[in-house]
Amino acid sequence: MNIQVRDRDVQARLEKQIAATGSQSIEDVLLHLLETQEEQDRWLLENRKLHQAKIQRGLQQLERGEGIPEDQLDAYLAKLKAQPE
Repeated sequence: MNIQVRDRDVQARLEKQIAATGSQSIEDVLLHLLETQEEQDRWLLENRKLHQAKIQRGLQQLERGEGIPEDQLDAYLAKLKAQPE
């Protein structure tokens, strides 16, 4: 297979990836990108039910009026970020 990249921005991004990763070729960069995408896709599939359950729980909380008012949301998120994991 022969791939031609005609878009200069895409070509520049590929070249930037070659330099950033120390890859030897565009093929190496594409292989790495494919592996990364496949890993992300696997993770999403494996965790889909968990995420759907969390979304459903959040929707149920909103229906019960347990949501955070918009004017308080930034402070609430800042508080969550400050908490150690």
